[in-house]
Amino acid sequence: MGNIPQYICGVIPPHILTRVAEHTSSAASGTARATLEHMRELATGRAATLLERPSAVAATLTTPKKRRNVYSANHTLRLPGKLVMSEHKTRGKDVEVNEAYDGSGSTYDFFASVFQRSSIDGRGMRLDSTVHYGTSFENALWNGRQMVYGHADGRIFTRFTASVDVIAHELTHGLTQFAAALGYHGQTGALNEHLSDAFGIMVKQWLLGLSASESDWLIGAEIFGPAVNGVAVRSMAFPGTAYDDPVLGKDPQPSHMRDYVETTEDNGGVHINSGILNHAFYIAAMTLGGNTWNVLGRIWYAALTERLRPEADFADFVQATVDIAGELYGHGASIQRVVADAWSDVGLSPAVVGCVAKHTPVKRPHQRAAVVATRMPRVRRRPAR
Repeated sequence: MGNIPQYICGVIPPHILTRVAEHTSSAASGTARATLEHMRELATGRAATLLERPSAVAATLTTPKKRRNVYSANHTLRLPGKLVMSEHKTRGKDVEVNEAYDGSGSTYDFFASVFQRSSIDGRGMRLDSTVHYGTSFENALWNGRQMVYGHADGRIFTRFTASVDVIAHELTHGLTQFAAALGYHGQTGALNEHLSDAFGIMVKQWLLGLSASESDWLIGAEIFGPAVNGVAVRSMAFPGTAYDDPVLGKDPQPSHMRDYVETTEDNGGVHINSGILNHAFYIAAMTLGGNTWNVLGRIWYAALTERLRPEADFADFVQATVDIAGELYGHGASIQRVVADAWSDVGLSPAVVGCVAKHTPVKRPHQRAAVVATRMPRVRRRPAR
């Protein structure tokens, strides 16, 4: 991997696992504690499983060609495990194997089709996934080399492979790792998380053929089990409303810089403060309308792959997106104004050097929705790729 930094990025944030550990029965509490401890081991490099095989990055291609391997750890902590599915192999009956395979394929197809990128490293990297990892590991993560999916209890969490936006979110951490070597602490880490949410939701919208106004804007809508009062792990439309549950507590994400959370937990609140950037993305997407990946996606992708330094913070990213919007669609034109205004709406006013004049107010989707206890209707997916 050279000098590219690797971070352990799990879909279930530490604050959720900590609540489960402190507010559930002994079995669920023990599993959550074990997950938190293993995440710490992975993050500090104390888990030997990360070192058992060479990086898949070594085997890369210069022309786009989708390559996927899915392994089963058979409830051990050994990676990658037994190979159970690879490109063009007949599908089996294991739902998690099939979902991991399809989700990584959809993510590859999105970046190849929309941005002409050959896998997450831009060089045809094989996308490896391991399912059935451990017996008490309740998370899904990108470990710097591959995807890893743990074991859900069926009540608080269901299958971690069930949400294509979660799979795309985690694989985007890999793309960010290769494209920008972006850090994972404080504002830099929250930006890292936002980029994964933004591209995760775009992959879901692209796969289902949804416009911005048709999307649910939920990350991980299929992850919570029947025991949870909530709709998803995060809401990009209304941060802070994804769940309100006796065990998990209330979704802590802010939607404006005035509510930015200063904390030493979760690498400085990377899964919490990303809600501010997520909300701005949602506002801009809803104002522009249409498909998010056509305009905003192009701006966000250029910022990620061409402008960000490893230590970039919110202000750096805000300015990059506004500058790129002007370069691509005209300085002072409507798209640049929409992007700049969306950032201003969440307390992140960009410096636009006088090129963005205040325009006629646009009705914005600011009204905060109440948490819905029932699941949102499912939308039929396109055939698996």
